[in-house]
Amino acid sequence: MHTTIRMRALAMAIGLPVVLTVTSAGAQTTRAPGKPEIERGRYVVVLGGCNDCHTEGYAPKAGKVPPAEWLKGSVLGFRGGWGTTYPSNLRLYFARLTADQWVAQARTLQSRPPMPWFTLHDMTEADLRAMHAFVRSLPGPPGDPAPAFLPPGQMPQGPAVVYP
Repeated sequence: MHTTIRMRALAMAIGLPVVLTVTSAGAQTTRAPGKPEIERGRYVVVLGGCNDCHTEGYAPKAGKVPPAEWLKGSVLGFRGGWGTTYPSNLRLYFARLTADQWVAQARTLQSRPPMPWFTLHDMTEADLRAMHAFVRSLPGPPGDPAPAFLPPGQMPQGPAVVYP
């Protein structure tokens, strides 16, 4: 038991994601996400279209962006009657959340356009956990926060897609 606690503390200290599971005997065990879970998360992120907005230059480069640059957000705004939104830096966002917190957040999330937040509500818990594991596994520096939301009537300083 003490070895498990030390391993969990070490994993958390060096920034590895830790997942607790309960065995049939009721004891907690620690496991880091495995390669299949991370690969599943990559699949969910790619097919979910997350990179389309949250990875700078992904669509113009036909997806040929190194994973080290994925999901760092974008300075391209999306402007409409709601104001101007920016694709957030998902690496920074996921770094603040445990897998359990992400699953709970994804189940209730409501966001401004064009984010299709409602699709997260339909994902399985396993897919949401895999997505979390994948984003947390991405190499390279996490990048900077995306620009802040601008309310209606405020003009963005940089480029923006304008919705009628």
